[in-house]
Amino acid sequence: MRRQLLVAGARGFVVGLSGGVDSAVVARLAQLAAAGNVIAALLPAHSDPADEHDAALIAAHFSLTTVRVDLGDTCDVAARAGQDALAALPEQMRGGPPADERRGPLANMKPRLRMAVLYFIANSVNYLVAGTGNRSESSIGSFTKYGDSGVDLLPIGHLVKSEVLALARELNVPAAVIDRAPSAGLWIGQTDEEGMGFSYADLERYLEEGPQGVPPALAMRIERLIRASEHKRALPPVPEE
Repeated sequence: MRRQLLVAGARGFVVGLSGGVDSAVVARLAQLAAAGNVIAALLPAHSDPADEHDAALIAAHFSLTTVRVDLGDTCDVAARAGQDALAALPEQMRGGPPADERRGPLANMKPRLRMAVLYFIANSVNYLVAGTGNRSESSIGSFTKYGDSGVDLLPIGHLVKSEVLALARELNVPAAVIDRAPSAGLWIGQTDEEGMGFSYADLERYLEEGPQGVPPALAMRIERLIRASEHKRALPPVPEE
């Protein structure tokens, strides 16, 4: 992390502090790498109050400097404008996902707005945005393209979830944060494992042992997610000369 600061000529890090274990670990690592030059950003957007409570707990526990930007109204205005634009489209162009999947575009708007605010802060003080994604999430595309993946570096991007939890204990992250159900905070009550349809432990077995490490049906499901999310882990395609 210090090397990335040196290469970029930056002074410190901005971390979006969600209240989850991943962001807690990255915020503490950032603090160890750049003491006195870390900003923990609390960016609620119609979020579960428990998320902000735990984010504040982490900030107080590690004596982090915080900023808070409530994105609820911004999200509402952007969503209404987008919906008005969609309503003006020709009828044949209005097709979309099934009704039970239509909250996805609105949910993904939240991390994209957070990304914009994180970069506004970082660019204003010559800091880097430290992302909080881990290997488990990245492998199956469990992140928002140009949202929480829009960062300058991923300090725990090489660690599976169990390794993140082990590191959290080593770094003295509060137990209440370590023990809470992992969630991207896309909507109240949302959890990572419910959305994936399997546990982080199952995914880790697949990543560490290959398809033979899990039941065949689960291996097929994980492989479908990996294929479908490949575009999220790659740079935009460019035509060959």
